[in-house]
Amino acid sequence: MVKVVAIGGSLRSDSYTHQALQQAVDRLNALGAEVEVLDLRTLNLPFCDGGDNYSDYPDVARMQKAVTEADALLLASPEYHGSVSGVIKNALDLMGFEEMAGKVAGLISVLGGQSNSNALNDLRLIMRWVNAWVIPEQIAVAQAWQAFSPDGKLLDEKLSERFDRFAQSLVENTRKIRGVN
Repeated sequence: MVKVVAIGGSLRSDSYTHQALQQAVDRLNALGAEVEVLDLRTLNLPFCDGGDNYSDYPDVARMQKAVTEADALLLASPEYHGSVSGVIKNALDLMGFEEMAGKVAGLISVLGGQSNSNALNDLRLIMRWVNAWVIPEQIAVAQAWQAFSPDGKLLDEKLSERFDRFAQSLVENTRKIRGVN
């Protein structure tokens, strides 16, 4: 079974990023993947100081363990000022090769304005730097404030179909690269 850790890089309680993440999580679950969502809104993580001793923060060890044991990562970030959120960057900085090398990663960005690929490109760079494998499919949810219904469902059928293909690609590529069923 493919094991996925999903991380959303927004701290807002009504986050469109988490709604997009949930769309992917639901599809991954439907494909038989085991998905653990690490909600950065509930974890007590320090700012990364470049060191490796965060013993005062048990959630760092919890996050590192979950990612180490996963086959794949699902990362979602709002795009802030043309890049990823500081929240997801910090979480990723608290990990390294030991946790992420060889993992398969799927990337989602959420924007208030028009779609672009800045946050996705930055996440792709970060993942490549730690020797993770990023699937070619990626999702950018533009004008997120009008992409979801009040109950968190996608309003655009084509975008919904892209999420289907994205989840399928993450599972299939993880099976191939990681050798899991």
